Amino acid sequence: MDNSSGVGVLDKAVLVLNALEAGPASLAQLVQATGLARPTAHRLAVALEHHRIVSRDTQGRFVLGPRLSELSTAAGEDRLLAVAGPVLTQLRDLTGESAQLYRRQGDERVCVAAAERASGLRDTVPVGSALPMIAGSAAQILLAWEEPDRLHRGLRGAKFTAATLASVRRRGWAHSVGEREQGVASVSAPIRGTGGKVVAAVSVSGPIERLTRTPGRLHAAPVVSAAERITESMRRAN
Repeated sequence: MDNSSGVGVLDKAVLVLNALEAGPASLAQLVQATGLARPTAHRLAVALEHHRIVSRDTQGRFVLGPRLSELSTAAGEDRLLAVAGPVLTQLRDLTGESAQLYRRQGDERVCVAAAERASGLRDTVPVGSALPMIAGSAAQILLAWEEPDRLHRGLRGAKFTAATLASVRRRGWAHSVGEREQGVASVSAPIRGTGGKVVAAVSVSGPIERLTRTPGRLHAAPVVSAAERITESMRRAN
């Protein structure tokens, strides 16, 4: 066997997965594609199915399973965090404000990374914080490019309007003043993944006294630049 790892059962399981990369396969087709004995191919495919790494289609053929896409998503999340960390630190240093990275999870947005101000008054959003999708510039970014039906559902109870989101799409960034929390302003921009889909939002936030009531005028350019750098790094990583 080429490229043997020395762990026979694992090498054979990888043969099965490599065969299924080409599309659905019956047991006979798996045997032909892998060169494995029929009982071995069957035993491995069924074991992989147990772990959701392999599944079956409506015709009973073996196909790649949902666990692989879950692992791929987790790997993408790890890449995003690895790429974003240094950029958030640079954004904080450039603007003098706290910088955050948000991802949407259902009806909430979760802070998955942050670079806080080292001293003075801080607008602290702890990593892991779940905030509503109805207020704040990051929520606007995560909603603005959604499919129309999902976008309109997301506007129910929101503190911003469809016209606000149209402006966000036109400018390529969002800002909010006292929308999520009184006295706090923020500026956000989109991070894009495969096919240009918005997968996260990068933000800076701080007190209105520093960011003013037109925070985009101060910080839109560096926030957009940070988002573009993360997007490009993610593209190269893929």
